Amino acid sequence: MIPLIIVRPEPGASSTLQAARAMGMEAQAHPIFTIRPVAWTPPPRQSVDAVLLGSANAIRQGGAGLDGLRGLPAYCVGRATAEAAQAAGFPVAQVGTGGLQQVLSALAPEHRRLLRLAGVSHVPLALPPGAMIDTRVVYDSVAVPMDNAFAQKLQSPAVVLLHSGEAAAHLDTICTEAGIDRARIALAVIGPRVAPLGGQGWAALQVAAQPSDAALLALAREMCQDARWA
Repeated sequence: MIPLIIVRPEPGASSTLQAARAMGMEAQAHPIFTIRPVAWTPPPRQSVDAVLLGSANAIRQGGAGLDGLRGLPAYCVGRATAEAAQAAGFPVAQVGTGGLQQVLSALAPEHRRLLRLAGVSHVPLALPPGAMIDTRVVYDSVAVPMDNAFAQKLQSPAVVLLHSGEAAAHLDTICTEAGIDRARIALAVIGPRVAPLGGQGWAALQVAAQPSDAALLALAREMCQDARWA
């Protein structure tokens, strides 16, 4: 089986690594980002009906600013984010399966004033009629260079798992800098928005059927079992 390489930051990398190995894949984690908190000021609680979360990192890195907001309902992009929100004292109002924009379509009528806790890089959203979003940046994904172990792994055929557009763009950059032969490397990406950001020349590039870790891993397993592109 062709090896799988996970480049998402921790703690997500370890979670995906465990899931991949449980599915029988030969997987390694080589994160190319690290997550750091960003200083922020929360709005008055009375000005917010619910929080909107596109990543569990918003909860993990939110710090003391979350204290006055606990108890507000949370609209979450996926299951892992919902679990982090619930554990931090934010009852879950909705869990998405198709990205954060899809979550907005399920807003309760009483939840019109949303507080979006986001990273420095975040996707724009189209608001439903009558809804307002106050976006506060609470974390940043900081790119790190390719280490020797990762570069060595890319000397042989491998499938690289990409969870974000930022990861795709940074992988493109560091592979160019390291002179990696892309004809040996395939990319499994979480959504169509991510696909064009990884550059050209890869042995294969396929998009998961759903923007979820489970769907991405299912795609990766198929790619790791298919040696035709390698």
